[in-house]
Parts: sequence; structure tokens; C-alpha cells
Amino acid sequence: MICALGAAVCFGTASVLQAMGARAAEPGTGSGVDPALMLRVVRQWRYVLGLALDAAGFVLQIIALRHIPIYAVGAALAASLAVTAVVAARLLRVRLSGMEWGAVGVVCAGLLMLGLSSGEEGSGEGSSALAWGLLGVAGLVLLIGAVAGRLPDRARALALGLAAGTGFGVVEVAVRLIDDVSLDAFGNPALYALLLGGGAAFMLLTSALQRGSVTTATAGMILGETLGPAVVGVAWLGDRTREGLTWLALTGFAVSVAGALALARFGEPPAPAPAPADGPQLRPAS
Repeated sequence: MICALGAAVCFGTASVLQAMGARAAEPGTGSGVDPALMLRVVRQWRYVLGLALDAAGFVLQIIALRHIPIYAVGAALAASLAVTAVVAARLLRVRLSGMEWGAVGVVCAGLLMLGLSSGEEGSGEGSSALAWGLLGVAGLVLLIGAVAGRLPDRARALALGLAAGTGFGVVEVAVRLIDDVSLDAFGNPALYALLLGGGAAFMLLTSALQRGSVTTATAGMILGETLGPAVVGVAWLGDRTREGLTWLALTGFAVSVAGALALARFGEPPAPAPAPADGPQLRPAS
């Protein structure tokens, strides 16, 4: 759980840096699948620093997924928005309302309930059908991103967010289906699902950060990366809670995700302050 929370800190801080870098880059085509956009944003040092934090967070995420259930890791990663809110408040001087500080506290309370109730990771190894299914879902994520540019702005942001979250969810499940890093892993479709789902999710999220309502996209991403993987972990991989504490785990999961959704606006950096107008300012007549 400590590794999952460490991953949330890395991802939450990276979100602020990547959003600033994406907004500073030249606009793309509007489609979620725009490899040229990735080449433009990596020229921004903030985005590169965010990628380094993402890499560190991914390592911590893998360690967490090897020891605790997917639903606990997913809720902790959704809580990265609480980290983003606090970082934005400190570094970008964004003012948090009392309700938003309350949402940060709600997220922490939900994670505490999950930490107390979650058991060890499930013993289920998953079937080959599940691995091939993950690869199909990863391809579907890429397809949704390709057509999202034709949608209206709000629908586009929601589609990109849900698709990106689903891609990150594919990564979470795929990590559990890969036994070890060896030559045998190259014959496992879960490995290709991880690479395709993660790459597609990054492209879609970068596009969402640059154009449209990032708040809507972030809310969609939270739902996509938490609900589906949690169901797969319980139904197919044997994830369970501690004896008699299922109710506490369900409550903690719902509370932490709801708190993260309340902080969804922090997926978007604040707009730059307008430059002061030149020349003397006229005082209105009394």
C-alpha cells in the first residue's frame, strides 16, 4: 500500500507538469491518436520531468500490484488527484475551497479504509482468453482515440478520458498476468496488451490535456482506470478482502473514488493571467 501511495504521489505531481507542458506545445490534429503531438510535447522540459515521475510511479505501481488487490491499487492511483490538488495549491498558487480540502480528506479516509480491509493479491493467474481479451480492449482504446476528434468538445473530452482510463486499467490487469520478465513473456498477449494499452492511454491523455475540458476527461479517466480493473481482479483473479471486512473495502473504494471525482478539475492547469493593458487606466466617473 505504501508503494501504491508513492505511485499516486508521482503520478499526481506529474499531472501538473505534463498539463503545463502539453498546453505550451503546438496544437495537434484534434484526434486522440496523434503521434506527432508526442514529439512536440517532449520538447517541453516540464513534460519530460513529468514522464520521469511517471516512470518512477509505474515501478511502484508494479510492486503494489504484485502484493495487494487491484481494487486497492486502482483507488490509490485515482487518489493521485488529491496530490495534484495539493501540488497545484502550493506551486501554482491555486486556491482550494473548503469543500475541496474536504474532498482531499475524504480521499485519505477512503484509502485508510482500503488499507485496513484489503487482503493479499488474489491467487488466480487468469486464463489465456483473459489475456487475449485485454489485447482486444487495448486495440479498441486506440480505435476510440482515432475517431474522438470528430466528436463535439464535451463528448470528445469524455471519450478520450474514458478511453485513456481504460488503457491504464489494461496495464493494471496485464501486470498481474505476466509471471516474469523472460523470453517466455514475449509469447504472452498480456505483454502486448500492456504496451499497446499504456502507449494509447498516454497519447489520448496528452491530447485531452491540450484541448477540450480536461476536467471532464479526468473524471472519465478515473472511472475507466478503477471500476473495470477492480471487477476483473475480484471476478477472475481471486482478489479478496480480509475476513468480514468486505463492507469496509467497498465503502473505502466508493469514498476514495468519489473524493477523486470531486477534485477532477485539478487535471487541468489554471489559465495564465492576462497581461496588464498598456497605458493609463481610466477611472469611471462617480
